[in-house]
Amino acid sequence: MGTAQIRCEVAAPSKLARPAGDRVKTDARDALQLAKLLRNDDIISVRVPTITQEAARDLVRAREDVRGDLMRARHRVSKLLLRHGHVYYGGATRSAKHHARLHRIQFDELGTRCAYEADLEAIEFAVARRDRLDRLITRMAADSEFTDVTRRLCCLRGISTLTGFALAVEIGDWQRFNGPSIGAYLGLVPSEHSSGQSRRQGGITKTGNSHARRLLIEAARHHKPRYTVGAVLRARWEQAPEAARVRAHVGNTRLNQRWASYTRRHKKNTVANTAIARELAGWCWSPAVLE
Repeated sequence: MGTAQIRCEVAAPSKLARPAGDRVKTDARDALQLAKLLRNDDIISVRVPTITQEAARDLVRAREDVRGDLMRARHRVSKLLLRHGHVYYGGATRSAKHHARLHRIQFDELGTRCAYEADLEAIEFAVARRDRLDRLITRMAADSEFTDVTRRLCCLRGISTLTGFALAVEIGDWQRFNGPSIGAYLGLVPSEHSSGQSRRQGGITKTGNSHARRLLIEAARHHKPRYTVGAVLRARWEQAPEAARVRAHVGNTRLNQRWASYTRRHKKNTVANTAIARELAGWCWSPAVLE
């Protein structure tokens, strides 16, 4: 309610119901339509983030942009090398060994050599930017209004400090969701086109926050191996309340069992991983809202 006791809502234009055949748009008609929707509680409100939350999101999304830049720069280097017959068989391509090999490669042609050096330089700059942003995010995650939620989320497998902080700032107010609804909010539920006795489901809707959805998809893969509480996970548990630790342990066990079930049923890996990510969203919500 505003100061004049008038109900105020911030509405999402994309969520407002409008007749398909309505081709006349005026301020008066829009005001009347909004008043009718508000009276019938058909307006979906938008939560406006605070200045602090918006600033934290800017930092997290800047890191996301750098991740994309680094990936593209690495792809350019690998494809240039592949075109010239340089194939690497020495294991992981993110190791110090591979990095040293890249700097040992020389090209005779001036144009190719300059292009290769420019792409390597782009990788170096992107790595430096990423590491600097990682340090800033780690520092903010340790001392900010998002610290408590971040530590609770980090009790789950696959969620590091960077991932937990990103989820905390992207979701914001966890209280507005419940276990099933947060998966729908993040676009992790199947699309559906059913009528009568026919029920047809398709791929996930991919609505909502794409950054948070990607983080959950990546975190879901970590629940496939056998569940053990190692030194890293135990150190994260020590920073969180006991209730969050207990809840996360139940979630970790459950998600690992779900992965095993999908494997026994020979589910396609991408389908199983998405299903785990959808359930993981609910398990993130559970410790985040614990009192």
